[in-house]
Amino acid sequence: MQRRISTRSIAVVLVTTTALIAAAWLNEVTHIRPPPSPAEVRASYRSSEAQLLDRHGEVVQTLRLDLGGRRLQWTSLDRISPALIDAVISAEDHRFRAHGGVDLPAVVGAIRDRLRGQARRGASTITMQLAAQLDPALSSRRARRSLLQKLRQMRAARMIESSWSKDQILEAYLNLVSFRGESQGVAAAAAALFGKHPDGLTNAEAWTLAALLPAPGAAAAVVAKRSCALADLAGDECDAQQRVALDALSRPAASTPTDELAPHLARRLLRKPGESLISTLDARTQRIALHALRAQLASLSGERVRDGAAVVVDNASGEVLAYVGSAGPASRAAQVDGARALRQAGSTLKPFLYSLAIEHRWLTAASLLDDAPVALEAGPGLYLPQNYEHDFKGLVSVRTALAGSLNIPAVRTLLLTGVDRFRERLHDLGYISGLTESGDYYGYSLALGSAEVSLLEQVNAYRTLANGGRWSALRLQPDAAAPVMRGVVSPQAAWIVEDILADRGARSVTFDLEGPLSTPYRASVKTGTSKNLRDNWCIGSTARYTVGVWVGNFEGDAMRTVSGITGAAPAWRDIFDELERGDAPVTAAPPGLVHQPVRYADSIEPPRDEWFIQGTQAALIAPAARTAERARLVSPAKGSLIALDPDIPLDRQHLSLRAEPAAAGLRLLMDGHAIGSAEQPRLWTPLPGAHRLELLDAAGRSLDSVEFSVRAPR
Repeated sequence: MQRRISTRSIAVVLVTTTALIAAAWLNEVTHIRPPPSPAEVRASYRSSEAQLLDRHGEVVQTLRLDLGGRRLQWTSLDRISPALIDAVISAEDHRFRAHGGVDLPAVVGAIRDRLRGQARRGASTITMQLAAQLDPALSSRRARRSLLQKLRQMRAARMIESSWSKDQILEAYLNLVSFRGESQGVAAAAAALFGKHPDGLTNAEAWTLAALLPAPGAAAAVVAKRSCALADLAGDECDAQQRVALDALSRPAASTPTDELAPHLARRLLRKPGESLISTLDARTQRIALHALRAQLASLSGERVRDGAAVVVDNASGEVLAYVGSAGPASRAAQVDGARALRQAGSTLKPFLYSLAIEHRWLTAASLLDDAPVALEAGPGLYLPQNYEHDFKGLVSVRTALAGSLNIPAVRTLLLTGVDRFRERLHDLGYISGLTESGDYYGYSLALGSAEVSLLEQVNAYRTLANGGRWSALRLQPDAAAPVMRGVVSPQAAWIVEDILADRGARSVTFDLEGPLSTPYRASVKTGTSKNLRDNWCIGSTARYTVGVWVGNFEGDAMRTVSGITGAAPAWRDIFDELERGDAPVTAAPPGLVHQPVRYADSIEPPRDEWFIQGTQAALIAPAARTAERARLVSPAKGSLIALDPDIPLDRQHLSLRAEPAAAGLRLLMDGHAIGSAEQPRLWTPLPGAHRLELLDAAGRSLDSVEFSVRAPR
């Protein structure tokens, strides 16, 4: 008997020991790190998208930066449709609210099915699936997890349930679970399949998403059939459910259900997936600019105009309120950022030329300039500027010349200021991206906007005039530090130019009294059109805002008969009409200005009240008396290279030899040989080689000479 008891005791000890060893071994091999807390999971979550926010925190653009998978912003449980929550629990873990992480009846059923060789049922709870999402070591690359992985997963689920609430588990699961394709999380799936936020999902859409969870890559027909089974539907109701699923899974992914207002600025500023960056944009102003530009480009579709850009800036702070890089519905290059692209300036640089001349007291707003034909030497040829309307107005005031955008008076003004000085002034105003050459490179055409500039540079330069000549850099992100302002244009010259640009009467020499530039509030505005109708500009300011609009084609092809007035100006006006509802404030004249009546000799222009810098004022404006002008050779130009045409007989090819002013007694010498009088233009048959033409007065004194070459026909 004693012996028998001893044997039984030994057996008990052995079993107990074995059990303890097995338990210890099982504890060791299933050991896992403690799961993170809900706050840690939320903090480590990174959306594949970055968000650009406006100044008030409203999302104005999302931008995909992580191509490994699509995850949108974390969605709290209260922003997820209850229909989806119920569908997921019903499909994946119907005892979710009752168990502690492991559904024991489901586990027993799964073991029984395996022993019987029957179809295997799933026993993985939502909490166990979340554990695998949080710890890659608990997930399997194979179709099924190993027994050891399952045991570890169960242990992790129990640990999660001990410190997480059920709602926290559901929220994390729905944000981390993969649905179809690259969509990770309920926000990305709802956006891709249905083009909406998770809180807007219907019952049918919820069952479709729930049906994807077991096999996200299954065929659409399989998922549709499964969704019907999960919802326990039959007949017509099942048919309707399957149609929703098939439609969602068969069409291309829908766009993110958010505003896409500023893609170009987002690409410029956003760098990291998941970041939310506050910009200076104002969502309302951004929508105003975008809609106005789209409407105008749509109206110009028949004029070969495809692209446009718009920028709105707050004058005081320099903060960019609207940044539309491209808005053309028919654009062939919509990724191009039209706010930063370099385009030819056209007449938009003239205000800064005149402000330079007025500031140095070389001109006043009342000064007279001659709008008459002029020929200027330009390298090996002549520069012959023309007005937009190809006519000449004669003597006009600076006010009329600038407001009416006359070209020849601007070129004459550039002769006063000098090209290099004007080029440096433009550089000080922030025109640095495209204005990289010396003044000699641009020559006299710089007065008419031959340089390339960006819309952002344009807007900030005009903002400088509106701010009394003070310049500071534009800001795209809020900054606690106040902008550093520096004086570029004198306050008096800036104010006079702003006054001219707001004068619709002076503008009427070229433009209609009524039109998009004639605002009911005080606005200083200038249009510009580049060579061959490639660019249209309209930039202008009130006391509060500066708005710039460009229209054209990013590829550089010409538009059809579209000017700044008909192209960019209507959108500019529509934007400003929304910004300046009611009376816009008016900036007071700075000290150092005089406002007094002026009249013009011979009624060249009607009498008016005019603004002057103190010390430059005059009551009577008359043209200067003509002085004797020394004659000079104007054709051919110095350094010309003239090519003979081999298809035209030599005796039919002629070169005009011309002096100005022509007078009796003037004679011409060609290579030291007299060839006749210079009283009238003389036609000369060119001979190959280098030549020297000389102009002599009646006394035989040399007044001028030019050297040029003639190239023999090839």
